[in-house]
Parts: sequence; C-alpha cells; structure tokens
Amino acid sequence: MGFRHKDIIALKDLTKEEITLLLDTADSLSEINQRDIKKVPTLRGKTVINLFYEASTRTRTSFEIAAKRLSADAVNITASTSSVVKGETLSDTANNLLAMKPDIIVMRHAVSGAHEYLAKRVSCSVINAGDGAHEHPSQGLLDMLTMRQKFGKLDGLKVAIIGDITHSRVARSDIYGLTTMGSQVFLAGPPTMMPVGIERLGNVTVCKDMREAVDKADVVMMLRIQLERQGKTLLPSMREYSRYFGLNPEVLGLAKKNAIVMHPGPINRGVELASSVADCDQSAILTQVENGVAVRMAMLYHVCGGEPVE
Repeated sequence: MGFRHKDIIALKDLTKEEITLLLDTADSLSEINQRDIKKVPTLRGKTVINLFYEASTRTRTSFEIAAKRLSADAVNITASTSSVVKGETLSDTANNLLAMKPDIIVMRHAVSGAHEYLAKRVSCSVINAGDGAHEHPSQGLLDMLTMRQKFGKLDGLKVAIIGDITHSRVARSDIYGLTTMGSQVFLAGPPTMMPVGIERLGNVTVCKDMREAVDKADVVMMLRIQLERQGKTLLPSMREYSRYFGLNPEVLGLAKKNAIVMHPGPINRGVELASSVADCDQSAILTQVENGVAVRMAMLYHVCGGEPVE
C-alpha cells in the first residue's frame, strides 16, 4: 500500500497498515546509517525546513541528519534567532517560508494543534516534531520500532508507561500507536499527573501503583517530568517522586527478565531513572536515539516521495 497523507500530524490519524509501512520503511532505511558513506539520492533536490519553537537536541538533530542522508537540503530555524522574537505570527512565518518553495516543514511548537493549523494553510508537507502536550509522532514510531526489533512484534506486548502522563506528548503518541498495533498498555504516575479519562485514548489500564504496571512487563517506558508544562503544586518534591515513581533495579526486577527500559530523553538521573538502570544491559535508550534517524528518514520519504533507495 502507498502512504496517503500529505502530512504526519498525529499517530491517532494513522491506521495499523500505515504505521506498519512506516516501521518497515525505517527498518529498510536503517541500513544506510551503517554504511561508510551514509547518503543516498532519494530526496535529492528537495528542501526540508526544521522550524523549532522549542528547545531540542535529539529530534532536531536527527531530522536534520535524516534529511541529509536522503540528500535533501536541510535548513534549521529556531524561534530565538528568527523574526518570531520581533512579533511575527506563525501564519506569517509560514507564508514567508512557503514563498521560498520548501517541500517539507518539520515543526516543533509549544501550542497543541499548531501543526494542524499550519498544515491547512500551506501546500507543502508538514511533520509534527512535537506540539504542546498533544503528540510526538516520530517519537512514538521510533519507540515502536525499538520494541519490534527486540521482540519481533508489537501485538500482545505488555508496555508499562510511567510518570507524567498529563503533560507528555510522547505518552499520547505511544498510547495511540501501541494500542493500534495490539499492545497492552499499563499506565502509572502521581494522581496529579494522570489525566481524567485517559482510558479513552485507547485500550489502556491505569494502575495506582507503579509495581503493578511494571509486573511482568516486556517494556518499561519512563517519562521525563515536564517541569516546563506544569505548575509547582503537582509534586511535593523530586525525592518523593523518585521514591514512588522512579525506576530502580528492585522495581525493574518485577518485569520480565528480557524486558527493556526506554526513555524519550533527556533523562533526569536519580529522578525517573537510577543511573544503574539507565546504563544497564536492559537499557534501550541509545537504541531509541539511533532508530530516531531511520524513522525520520521514513517519514520524510513517505510525505515527499522520491527515487528508490540505492
């Protein structure tokens, strides 16, 4: 099947077949990242603009690398060095960029829904690199690719997602993607960080205790506390959070022996994860980062098209 979407805004919008296509393409393209010369002519002549209104290390860098490895021209724009600081609106920024004839705009924005707004107003493709507390589809895809590589499937896996669910766009994309693919998702976090009605996002189980969620899990996904998106009254202290919702070797021991530990980064060591867990043999965190390049190559390829990979 072909990919029918001009844009990739949310995993909620994609079918099981479309997610599978993106993962299969990423698997195929990942071989390029192991070559001595890491470049193919697939998107030669195409222009990708990375427009980031929020700070980013992994996502922005991997989208840039992904574009360049497919031979596209990549242009990086951050809000702090753009006309946004002079009061330019998102609509005006988009119109000015569109006048330069880009093929894809990859955007990260603090406001949920900004990408849908933009996609309706531009003729080029738009890829969501994270919008507010809404979704982060490329992270969801690279998480699923990492799990599928480890276990050979997604259907039937028990995935525990622990932490600040309310403010996590990663959690939402993971929930939409994993439940679409047949995984069993268990959530745990402080009551102040668990949104009411989260079960409506998919077939998920909300646990009052972290240990219940981690018990016999195939995957333990730890989330970063989104301090920039929450008030100061949701947590008594970081020490208290770590005590009840931090992953240490004892709690990890409740998961299956071949379970993997994941985290979207950046890690708050000693809070969400003990360093001994973050760096253990079961940690797949750096594999997630590696898979991010392949997944973002696949996303660019499918919204833009191009010649066969060589």
